Amino acid sequence: MDTIIGVQAITGILLWGFVATVVMTIIMFGSQMGGLSRLSLPFLLGTCLTSNRDYAQLLGITLYLAGGWIFALFYTALFAALAATWWIGALAGLIHALFILVVILPVLPHFHPGMATEYDGPTELKRLEPPGFMGFNYGYMTPLTTVAAHMSYSMVLGAFLPQAALDAFASYF
Repeated sequence: MDTIIGVQAITGILLWGFVATVVMTIIMFGSQMGGLSRLSLPFLLGTCLTSNRDYAQLLGITLYLAGGWIFALFYTALFAALAATWWIGALAGLIHALFILVVILPVLPHFHPGMATEYDGPTELKRLEPPGFMGFNYGYMTPLTTVAAHMSYSMVLGAFLPQAALDAFASYF
């Protein structure tokens, strides 16, 4: 019986982690195509590992999907400890997005091998523009679209993660 619950829990986390990642990706990509933002998290992930822009896109989306599943595990633990509701998901997504915008993006140029810094212009090896505080260098709507995408991701998980997944994690709290 434990094996069935474990399989149900893992299957639920993988399924809803994938769905939530797809929803977030649609919002982020749609904001790019609509001219609202130039931020592409998969592209930034991929270009951390390769300078080949075509391969970076493929590698980045693969890492992005894997990251979506990993974050689904963290969100499952959070929802098991608190409660699994869409509004707690929205709050968690807001905090997650603000952390990315305020902490991660401004320091990214200091770790990303292909990104120029705010202080030095682009070079032959560092051609990517730094995102700046809250990603404003990638468009004035970048903070809003990033928050909307991350809130949607965590709202999907908060609303649809199966009880078996929450119960599996709740035993640790």
